[in-house]
Amino acid sequence: MKYQNNIEFALRMDQEDPLADYRHQFYFPKHDDGKETIYLCGNSLGLQPKTAESYIKAVLDDWKHLGVKGHFEGENPFATYHEDLGKKMASIVGAKKEEVVAMNSLTVNLHLMMVTFYRPEGKRRKIVIEKNAFPSDQYAVKSQLEFHGYDPDETLIEIEPREGEDVLRTEDITDLIIREGNEIALIMLSGLNYYTGQAYDMKAITKAGHHMGCQVGFDLAHGAGNLKLSLHDWGVDFAVWCTYKYMNSGPGGIAGCFVHSKHVSNKDLPRFTGWWGNKKETRFLMDDTFDPIEGAEGWQMSNETVLSMAALKASLEIFDQVGMDKLVEKSKKLTGYLEFLIDELKSDRIQVITPRDPEARGAQLSIRVLNSDKSLFKAISEKGVIADWREPDVIRIAPAPVYNNFNDVYRFVEILKGLVV
Repeated sequence: MKYQNNIEFALRMDQEDPLADYRHQFYFPKHDDGKETIYLCGNSLGLQPKTAESYIKAVLDDWKHLGVKGHFEGENPFATYHEDLGKKMASIVGAKKEEVVAMNSLTVNLHLMMVTFYRPEGKRRKIVIEKNAFPSDQYAVKSQLEFHGYDPDETLIEIEPREGEDVLRTEDITDLIIREGNEIALIMLSGLNYYTGQAYDMKAITKAGHHMGCQVGFDLAHGAGNLKLSLHDWGVDFAVWCTYKYMNSGPGGIAGCFVHSKHVSNKDLPRFTGWWGNKKETRFLMDDTFDPIEGAEGWQMSNETVLSMAALKASLEIFDQVGMDKLVEKSKKLTGYLEFLIDELKSDRIQVITPRDPEARGAQLSIRVLNSDKSLFKAISEKGVIADWREPDVIRIAPAPVYNNFNDVYRFVEILKGLVV
């Protein structure tokens, strides 16, 4: 696509956008002047769907009028509320419906997955993670190593970019896996790195890991609802994600979890168990022998927070209408336009560190502010832009395709232009 650096082009693109009307299904925060902000922070917290309030109220009404009977009565019984969410998320991450479940929060799910898939034995006890992974993943992985009695300094492999580069090369990841694979028990990477915005080649990484006998999992906090994923076909062993970013489920919203179908019927896999993971047919018989559901639901521990799931349901219905193919198609155009306009600034103060290959990124560009403090970020915030700052010098800009448009991107860069040129 040939982009143009003018407002007429941006407005024409918005007029021709088949997804334009979905923007009006979300609430935009207001700036001090009462106008809508330029919201480019969907990679941190997605906007509220306008239907979320009514979905939550419907749960409250069922609780109000049905009480405990609401678990099995009403239009959306509490006991099975999560099932439709799992089905809809499965289509988003490229999985079978029985491979996905809505439960817990991201780091809790990561720990539960490592209970099952980090099984050190002999010299095969190391875990691979990227050095600049989200800190919570670092904490979780290190604590799992320590729980098993290992020193993270000896058993954690932190892969980092080559000197002078900002992102990882796929060949460096796969070469490391092949070189040290006999000592690696688990490869646990981000699907998309929160800081640089780089999307990893999960298919190639999974193939290399399995070739060396390793288990492979991904944190898809920034990938689910953003990238075109095929978790089942890639053979990924497990994946976890939050839903309050691109899936717009609200602060601290219920998380998601994927377990490949090749594992779900294996009752011998170690796991932490709870009654909600027991087969539904016998769950309420209160037998003291755990009989897991044959699916990702078998990793559930407790019945979930239905009020939280209601907000996610509102957003997932929009995803279901649009489909990931159309979202990703628009996302590539929108992020590409952002990249084009930033290049047009020709400023020596800023540098995009996110890969330029559209297949190696999602709806985010990370802008490094050279030789600067947080002042530039504060300046754009004062002008009505909601973005995200990450220490020491990066502003993350994420035009979410379900509600952002080309005019948002153009106006943001015009604000940036007035500050750096």
